[in-house]
Amino acid sequence: MVRDQSDKGPSDSSSPPLPPPSPRAALTGATHPLVIYCGNFLFAYRDYLFPLLFMILLLSTKPTLPFGSERIDWWMDVLGIVVVLVGQGCRVLAIGFVDNIGRGGHQKRVAAGILIRSGVFAHTRNPLYVGDLLIVCGLVLIASCYWGYLLVLPGFVGVYWAIVLAEEDFLGQKFGQDYVSYCQTVNRFVPKFTGFSHSLTGCSFDWKRVVRKEYGIACTWGTMVLCLLIWKQWERVGYAARTGIQELSALFLLLLVCYGGGLWLNKSGRLRS
Repeated sequence: MVRDQSDKGPSDSSSPPLPPPSPRAALTGATHPLVIYCGNFLFAYRDYLFPLLFMILLLSTKPTLPFGSERIDWWMDVLGIVVVLVGQGCRVLAIGFVDNIGRGGHQKRVAAGILIRSGVFAHTRNPLYVGDLLIVCGLVLIASCYWGYLLVLPGFVGVYWAIVLAEEDFLGQKFGQDYVSYCQTVNRFVPKFTGFSHSLTGCSFDWKRVVRKEYGIACTWGTMVLCLLIWKQWERVGYAARTGIQELSALFLLLLVCYGGGLWLNKSGRLRS
């Protein structure tokens, strides 16, 4: 008589239990090592990618009127500026309410001294990158260019996705189960707003730190916004748009003054916390 395979005696279940997956495996799963490698490479040069692609976009494309309407284009500009400001707000909250953020890593490599879980980081694991992606989205809305939607936006989502996976790989190896538990309770990108005000209330805000770290980024995206608006007016109207272009150029000079002031304050030590 053949014994039914499902009829196992007590001795059949004595095999040792499988070991739990390592923190790295629990986080990255089936992520290909090449993605991690690309993420580490892009992390080192991420600050230069968008300005480069931005200039290529300006030199090789032309803006379009959405649905052939100047009124819709105006509202798209307004919406784009609002989205950019929201993105900058995300960065301000992350930097101002949390200490020990080593932006840029160490020698252009991912680095972390401690695992930050307070402030905005209690609601999203990557508030700085959320802010960056919102700024990119806002600039694409202002550009009103098909290539912006087809190339720039998807490209930067892919870039930041690879960078985040590389950072998670590093943090999983360094902080182990603590980081795994953190990932299980806090979303990668989409923030949870429950208890948000309470998280910020428990932290002190450092305006000097915000200005010291963000004046360069704010002036960079401000320059991009002005360049896009000037570019659109010149491409559509030409010399007839000189009045509007002159007004935007005056704002650009004001932006340069703000940048120079931030640089002077930083170099003179007046922004030390």
